[in-house]
Amino acid sequence: MTPELLSPAKNLDFGREAINHGADALYIGAPAFGARAAATNTVADIEALVGYAHTYRAKVYATVNTLLFDSELEEAVRMIRRLYEVGVDALIIQDMGLLECDLPPIELHASTQCHNAELERIKFLEGVGFSRIVLARETSIEQMRRIGNECSVELEAFVHGALCVSYSGQCYMSQYLNGRSGNRGCCSQPCRSAYDLYTDSGRLLKRDFHPLSLKDFNASQHLEAMLEAGICSLKIEGRLKDLSYVKNVTAYYRQLLDSLLEGRPRSSSGRCKFYFTPDLERTFNRGYTDYFLIRRQPMASLATQKSIGKPVGKVAAVGRKSLVVDGECDLSAGDGLCYFSQEGVLMGFAVNQVSGNEVFPNKMPTVRVGTRIWRNHDHQFEKLLQGKSGERRIGVEMVFKAVCGGFGLWLRDEDGVEVDSAIEAKFEQSNDAVAMSQLLVRQLSKLGGTPLVATAVSDETEGRYFLPASVINRLRTSAVEKLIGERQRLFRPAPWRRVDRGLPYPAERLDSRANVVNSLAEMFYKIHGVRELARGVELTCSYGDMPLMTTKYCLRYELGCCLRGKGGKSDALDVAPSDGLMLHNNGKWFRLKFDCENCRMGVYSY
Repeated sequence: MTPELLSPAKNLDFGREAINHGADALYIGAPAFGARAAATNTVADIEALVGYAHTYRAKVYATVNTLLFDSELEEAVRMIRRLYEVGVDALIIQDMGLLECDLPPIELHASTQCHNAELERIKFLEGVGFSRIVLARETSIEQMRRIGNECSVELEAFVHGALCVSYSGQCYMSQYLNGRSGNRGCCSQPCRSAYDLYTDSGRLLKRDFHPLSLKDFNASQHLEAMLEAGICSLKIEGRLKDLSYVKNVTAYYRQLLDSLLEGRPRSSSGRCKFYFTPDLERTFNRGYTDYFLIRRQPMASLATQKSIGKPVGKVAAVGRKSLVVDGECDLSAGDGLCYFSQEGVLMGFAVNQVSGNEVFPNKMPTVRVGTRIWRNHDHQFEKLLQGKSGERRIGVEMVFKAVCGGFGLWLRDEDGVEVDSAIEAKFEQSNDAVAMSQLLVRQLSKLGGTPLVATAVSDETEGRYFLPASVINRLRTSAVEKLIGERQRLFRPAPWRRVDRGLPYPAERLDSRANVVNSLAEMFYKIHGVRELARGVELTCSYGDMPLMTTKYCLRYELGCCLRGKGGKSDALDVAPSDGLMLHNNGKWFRLKFDCENCRMGVYSY
């Protein structure tokens, strides 16, 4: 498969802009049952987005990736049938009960909520009918390569955006704390909260920090290696992000991918033109990490869970009403700047005026010479992105000719799709053939407001016949509408259904982390040989000794007190190997357990 760039679509407008800025495919929340409950869309809006995307031969995937209760299965299937009818290319799902339902022949993608990390499980999912696997975020390039060599199923991997600290689909902390299940699309994000860190003997080690809040993912330096390892779809996180983020990040990765694929076919049509310079640091980010792609590294945003933006320099001088920032970044009135106080708390202020490197804040911050400054709201960049910041056009050849009873226009686009359109008109000789031919070419080339751009326009009549500009325009409009309709008609998803009901699951016993909350999911696993199966915590609200989070991220490593002697921080905490660690927040205590053999950390209730 030709590699695709997959972008988030919060809604119809965001999806259109993602296409305009280079997305080859989109993922969008269905009317219900998506892992972002705040990002749902009507079937009508999804249908409109499908039409827009298919014009460019881009695809649309609908997220139906929550766990479903028995009472919801019938509604979910009805919704899926409607999504199939309006041309959605694939469903992203988590609940295996859907494979026991009477679904239309639509492609199924196994959501990252399935925690697709083990080769044996990925092979199983391929065998039971999934056309694509969305790999766990923790997957290294070496693991991607192994999976790619062993499987023929399409592999999708995240390349940018927020990181869940827990294995996806294996986080029960929000459900435990307030009944808001991440597996049901309602995560309250306890990983972004502040905690105090204690030893199990009660000694306070660190107060009011964010030990479970990771920086944002940025794999931009590893795209080529990921593609060589077998990844076919590069996914940008962000269905809850703002439009500036979607435009900026999509355009940035579009340019990178185009440079890697130069001279090779693309998975969608058209070429993009941007009216700004994409820069990942100028929209929402918590700082960046490439996570586990190559090697383990420090990756947490311990001081804050908020966006810090782009570093702009250090404070060189502090006056009564202004401060001087020593840096090369062009600041402007309306910017939002931030810094960390002496206590390590993120503080911010707005810029009222700038004169050279002298900044006049709306309220003087308590900064000192040497304080590092970031810009987390870039006023000029946001203004650029609020307007028309990008467009995408499909190349088309146009031939004007005389036909029986009037005139015709033949179009052929860059994908070889052809249409003819005709208009009735009298054959009236022109007074100036050269001028008439020039008018024809000029009017036919006016394709602004359409997805097309004329790459060649020819007039077979050589200007012999007079035609008013209004008639030429009607002919052009008719031909363009016909071509767009034909492109959408031809680009329909192929029927898909392939299920091996005899394929054994790679384990005979599954605990509550299998996330089974309906009778059809239970049936699915039993059909495939699972003998013992626990019900999901969304049904039982019983956690026992199971971890509320399981993560490849390790707080001991992050703080320089790794039990295997790794991490190497010069300011490591004074923690003995025998000391257990506890997190405390708002009266709740959590015990940390470290599986050093497998380099994993668990967060448990206490």
